[in-house]
Amino acid sequence: MAKAKTQFVCSNCGYSTPRYLGRCPNCGEWNTLTEEHFDTKPDRKSRVSFAGKSAKPQRLKEVSLTKTPRVKTKLKEFNRVLGGGVVPGSLVLIGGDPGIGKSTLLLQVSGQLAETGGSVLYVTGEESASQVKMRADRLAVSSEDFYLYPETDMSNIRSTIESTHPEFVVIDSVQTMQEPDMDSAIGSVSQIREITAELLQIAKTNGITIFIVGHVTKGGAIAGPKILEHMVDTVLYFEGDLHHTYRILRAVKNRFGSTNELGIFEMRTGGLYEVANPSEIFLEERLKDATGSAIVVSMEGTRPILVEVQALVTPTVFGNAKRTASGLDHNRVSLIMAVLEKRASLMLQNQDAYLKAAGGVKLDEPAIDLAIAISVASSYRDQQTRPSDCFVGEVGLTGEIRRVNRIESRVGEAAKLGFKRVFIPKNNLQGWDIPTGIEVIGVATLKEALQLALQQPNY
Repeated sequence: MAKAKTQFVCSNCGYSTPRYLGRCPNCGEWNTLTEEHFDTKPDRKSRVSFAGKSAKPQRLKEVSLTKTPRVKTKLKEFNRVLGGGVVPGSLVLIGGDPGIGKSTLLLQVSGQLAETGGSVLYVTGEESASQVKMRADRLAVSSEDFYLYPETDMSNIRSTIESTHPEFVVIDSVQTMQEPDMDSAIGSVSQIREITAELLQIAKTNGITIFIVGHVTKGGAIAGPKILEHMVDTVLYFEGDLHHTYRILRAVKNRFGSTNELGIFEMRTGGLYEVANPSEIFLEERLKDATGSAIVVSMEGTRPILVEVQALVTPTVFGNAKRTASGLDHNRVSLIMAVLEKRASLMLQNQDAYLKAAGGVKLDEPAIDLAIAISVASSYRDQQTRPSDCFVGEVGLTGEIRRVNRIESRVGEAAKLGFKRVFIPKNNLQGWDIPTGIEVIGVATLKEALQLALQQPNY
């Protein structure tokens, strides 16, 4: 019999140590080490399918390249984030804040997958079957091939999957599942790691697509060891504000599609509804003559989105100027303001600055630099920009406007929404066709962009 061993494992990062420590030396968090027992010689499991077939070495040229067709749902935004649809035999992890709508999204997707001809096994460890049925009735989810299974024992779940042979399995959530052979608490690092490894084996050996719901920590990361995100094929984050109706599904890892892809939904009484044109949503409440406002065409995966960047610059009443950013990187805002002060002669060192990306979206790409600079300068000078202008470009430390990627898609999206002028880097003017109905202005320096955008001839 294998000898039991005791170790202390960090619940935040998965770091293990033979003795207790008040602070985790890996992630620096306090009071996160918990005691866990495990065997020094655990049983090793090979990849064997339910039919008893095991993997064998093959020559590379002998491997079949038969393309497995993706399964599409009725939610086009969900298909987009996955890279074009659900890949059979994949393992998908969906994380998000409590109450954001993870279970609602997967229940809707499960009902649609069951309607396409594939059977679905919905395993819930947080609710009873009747409670899930209540939500399913509200969402109008009903199918002959949709099975509910309230269970947390992983051995029973595996046996049920083997007997029912579903094409799709939903685990809601992985933190409530338990491996009975392990002597550790439910939701611990060891439990999550072993359960995910077993689900991965089931998915890959039997061609079953498995969706896993994951809880998040207070820092916004998926709870459990980081290896959890490495093991799965796709990691999706479901984001949004509980006080607003819009939800954003973001792909941060996808072995079968583009990363940083974005899907936008609206939460209603009948469930989640996709937003076909998110740019209009982000711009619909913009004031016409407001100062400190600039529109940027940002790329989220393969999709261009127009977002309003707002800035409020006011004199500081304390010794040190305050910099606050919501939806924008704080370091990027500080860098742009330093460039404005040095290269555009704006005295910002005694000014408080508050910036945000309207609509709750998070922007993090170099092409938003020019819009940030224009919004700050507009608020500082109390001079509005034209409501029909938008801005794309990276700002260098010497004040130059550097080229960005996908410029044709960005300008095309701006023209489609009725914008009359778009400011882009001068080096991006060549090699593509300019859409009709929009004026493209190439700028080489930040000073030149401010002069043209704010119509200040002496800038």
